[in-house]
Amino acid sequence: MGVSGSGKSSIGALLAKKLDYPFLDADDYHSKANIEKMSAGTPLNDQDRLPWLERLRGIAQTHLETGCVIACSALKQRYRDLLTLNIKDHSEWIYLKGSYNLIIQRMSQRKNHFMNQKMARSQFDDLEPPLNALEVSIDQSPEAMLLEIQNKLL
Repeated sequence: MGVSGSGKSSIGALLAKKLDYPFLDADDYHSKANIEKMSAGTPLNDQDRLPWLERLRGIAQTHLETGCVIACSALKQRYRDLLTLNIKDHSEWIYLKGSYNLIIQRMSQRKNHFMNQKMARSQFDDLEPPLNALEVSIDQSPEAMLLEIQNKLL
């Protein structure tokens, strides 16, 4: 979890491959209306996010037996609580933490993504850093981040 541009998709895919779990990117499960709203530079509100979060929770529940890695912003504690409702004992949060300036730099280099860098401020404004998560700094290589996550998880 983390703000847009923190590397959730890249690191999540690497971790899923390492663990031999399916990888799911939460961005792929947004409604068309949500994507259009974000593409227009309008941040989502809680009402916009609720069906998306409930859908992701359902997906996570279907993977309890096999395990999976889901890359999701999950910026607020209540979002994380909803996502892990009834599966808290079967989930682990990994927080990819980075500075605003580093995120802006990364977002300016991305192509063809609906989340534009103008919305980075709203992501940081909404962010409630998790208290019970593995925290990993994004100011290192993906390989170093993956190694740090592995060392903390295992």
